[in-house]
Amino acid sequence: MKTKILSCFIILFLGAVMPSCKKAETRPVDIVTSDLIWDVTDKNAVYAQQFLNNIYTYLPTGFTRIGGDFLDDAAGDAMPSLNNTSIQYYTSGIVSTINNPDPYWSNSYTGIREVNIFLSNIDQVPATAASIVTWKAEARFIRAFMYFELLKRYGGIPLVGDKVFTLNDNLQLPRNNFSDCVDYITSECDAVKTNLIAEPVAATSVGRITRGAAVALKCRLYLYAASPLFNGGGVEADPKLKALTGYTTADPTRWQKVVDAAEELKAYNYYALVSPSGSPTQAQYATSYASIFTNKSNTELILAKQAANDFGIETTNTPVGYTVNNVTSQGRTSPTQNFVDAFLMTNGLFITDPASGYAPASPYTSRDARLIASVFYNGQPWLNRTGGVQTYDGGLDKPNTGVTQTKTGYYLKKFMGDFSTSTAFSNQSHNFIIFRYAEVLLNEAEAYNELGSVELGVQQIILLRKRAGIAAGANLRYGIPVGISQVDMRTLIQNERRIELSFEEHRFWDLRRWKTATTVLNGQLYGMQITKDATTSALTYQVVQVGNTTFTNKLYHMPIPYDEVVKNSNMLQNEGW
Repeated sequence: MKTKILSCFIILFLGAVMPSCKKAETRPVDIVTSDLIWDVTDKNAVYAQQFLNNIYTYLPTGFTRIGGDFLDDAAGDAMPSLNNTSIQYYTSGIVSTINNPDPYWSNSYTGIREVNIFLSNIDQVPATAASIVTWKAEARFIRAFMYFELLKRYGGIPLVGDKVFTLNDNLQLPRNNFSDCVDYITSECDAVKTNLIAEPVAATSVGRITRGAAVALKCRLYLYAASPLFNGGGVEADPKLKALTGYTTADPTRWQKVVDAAEELKAYNYYALVSPSGSPTQAQYATSYASIFTNKSNTELILAKQAANDFGIETTNTPVGYTVNNVTSQGRTSPTQNFVDAFLMTNGLFITDPASGYAPASPYTSRDARLIASVFYNGQPWLNRTGGVQTYDGGLDKPNTGVTQTKTGYYLKKFMGDFSTSTAFSNQSHNFIIFRYAEVLLNEAEAYNELGSVELGVQQIILLRKRAGIAAGANLRYGIPVGISQVDMRTLIQNERRIELSFEEHRFWDLRRWKTATTVLNGQLYGMQITKDATTSALTYQVVQVGNTTFTNKLYHMPIPYDEVVKNSNMLQNEGW
């Protein structure tokens, strides 16, 4: 009875008030519709610029984007401190067409569609002609970059041009050959570069895409295209699939395009390595290197994904014995001994060289400054703790009490601010770097070496070693042997990429394009077990096996997602999937 009376009251109330309303609301007034985004009277193009800013979000975030872990955790340089995380699908061989931790396909094509919508509508907005030219160039660059990200994962993919598809269009699109995709991405980079912002970039435009980014993308694209996996060295037995995933024949001259793109970027006379001044200590070299990743703008940075300042990287990856800002650190990433051993001595020699001076009983003495900046190892100063990081058995950061802790005796330090003498974290810039000048130098060094110009490659590596605090030596070669062979130089360059670009999402793909993953990623992972004598406090170091990795040929290319193959009869799946 009460319900009936209440219902009648509501009806009577609505009947009383409705006649006084002039107009009923038929849609939410705060909805931003297409007529507002592409408003023909909006000279400031407010909503159109917001639409473009949203397109920027399709640039990769990097860092811990694979289920909370770094992609390098699947490249032998680290392992997740947690058990049973999705990144381990790659190292255990359980990736499938429906179970891929890096599902990039749908994200990219959604972004490509957004770009095409922008390009097809922006001309009707009455912004300045110069602004529209620049905005179009930015959108086209992002589209080209997404195509590259697809290409390196899957090989050739459908190129849709500027078309905005509707439900009535034929969506049974075949994959374009690898060569078609390379040509298209290259043409887009060349078409837009002169319309992008020129360096140096004003403070109000930091984070926008520059002409240098277009050239850097072209340089990286050519690097992949010239590499063994894509340059006639495909693993496919089916000729049609081989043409989709790479060039069908090898052509060593493709390396020259890498050099040309690197020289084009250098000709802008803006980009340079960030280096300390004066006569720095190794700690100062390390601080200078670390600053690249915590400064939003510097001469080495070409393009980075913008993000709000925070201390999330620090909280997620600082050793577990620290409680900071009322939060216990998670120590999420455990770098491997394999990775730590890749770092040079300060004389530029590998630790395996008898002349290096490496001492197993003091493994972190006289090491490359990039190790100091990249890895937490036992005794390293942090957050003003007496004695520093404790990764010996039973130490504060390796208590062995069932809590999540390092599996290797190390924690990841790269990308963090300098909190060695602080007592709390403060907000830091953690923009994920997509392109930086050091990569361009490494690309050029690799290309020179493959072209047979070994000494020209040496000169690029010297620049990086000098910045890392490696001693010049009597022969001024920073540890690089006189008369080094092309084969030995290739190994040296690959190692230099590993340590210089660590955890920046290069190693995972480098091992594939070099076709070395079958060897490198089928093996053992190692860590460092440190024992502290209860009486003398002396430390004993022992390298121990902590895991294994598995790799099969089908993992050289990612699987096309299952639903894409099912709904598109023209979509050929990669071999092995």
